[in-house]
Amino acid sequence: MQHPRDDQEHRQGNGSDSVHGTMIRSPRAWTLEQNDRRIVFASGPEATLFAESCPFRVVQHRLPAWKAVLPIGGHAELLQPGQVMVAAPGLIVPPQLAHACSATSPYVALFIDSWLLPSCPGPIRLGAGEVRRLLATLGTTDSEGPGTCVDLAAGYAELRALTGRPSQLDPRVVHAVHLCALHDPDMPITSIAVEVGLSAPRLRALVRQEVGITLARLRRWDRLRAAIACLPDSTAALTAATAGFADQAHLTRTARDFIGRTPASLRRGRRVCARDGPS
Repeated sequence: MQHPRDDQEHRQGNGSDSVHGTMIRSPRAWTLEQNDRRIVFASGPEATLFAESCPFRVVQHRLPAWKAVLPIGGHAELLQPGQVMVAAPGLIVPPQLAHACSATSPYVALFIDSWLLPSCPGPIRLGAGEVRRLLATLGTTDSEGPGTCVDLAAGYAELRALTGRPSQLDPRVVHAVHLCALHDPDMPITSIAVEVGLSAPRLRALVRQEVGITLARLRRWDRLRAAIACLPDSTAALTAATAGFADQAHLTRTARDFIGRTPASLRRGRRVCARDGPS
């Protein structure tokens, strides 16, 4: 087993974001509409976006990523087990925080991988002006929420301006996460460890130290994003299989655990547009 100082000596780079920007699947976006409800999904290298044109509430969950809840005209509420409710015009929720969440108006939610923002022990309140700037940066001017042509890179840059610069990842962790989530989602952890030149226990420990989340949980999160991206085009069962889940029940359990809602609640509606390509 290597000493932590040995791990530090393997770090490279000058702090640029090029190391961080390779972790999410190819950009994809879609919109669904049903009566007076519109749902928008978009993903890119910097962020994943989900928006609804109506208020929402989700049950307790633990998301393995940052979440910025940006109500459009209302406010966000967050409740942790045994804690007093936190309410603000907007909220940034750190990864792995057990909480229930709601918005009292149409909203935009941005999901950012855990290593793309600096660590924080609890939720960050956003003022109304900060929420308006974030929404404007994304390109959201409609009072009911965005379309699919949102500027995710600009939204992430604005979040970074609010929260600060993240620490640079060990390049072996970068490579391991890339292999785990993108190159071969079924590649065994032991094989990934060999690829990056570490033992499997040391790799698991280093990823938890640097990212704060296990490789297995990161893999499930990436699969969930892939499943949500495919929801308008397929049945839930086929979506689960395509994204690498054991079955539809496995997808449903993961969605409840990570985002506090079921895939069915995300896909009700009529598909009005979908596209692949930069957002």
